[in-house]
Amino acid sequence: MFHMLTCFNLEPGVTIDEFHQSIAAFTKHLVNLKLIHARGPIGRRQSDTIMDTDAERDHQYYFVMSFRDRAQSEQAAAHIYAHEGPGDSIHKSVFSKITDEIFICWEDVDGE
Repeated sequence: MFHMLTCFNLEPGVTIDEFHQSIAAFTKHLVNLKLIHARGPIGRRQSDTIMDTDAERDHQYYFVMSFRDRAQSEQAAAHIYAHEGPGDSIHKSVFSKITDEIFICWEDVDGE
């Protein structure tokens, strides 16, 4: 599996429920096109624990998207960057609600 972690903050005035509605619609769109395997839940960072050691970032929220492989993730990116059809407005609905986004990608190496 290939994964992408998205860390982000919400734009001022946007609620997590509003963001959830947008990301759920976007995920459904990608699933229908077979451009994503799954999306995990939205998480809220808990930086006040000794286990959180990332002092460089102060993002409040995150989620993980999972793809069958890197090729599927690149197909999803190509679809997004094409800026065409209903997918474009659905994607813009997600990104209009967030700020400070950072993306981190990795591939599973242990097979589990």
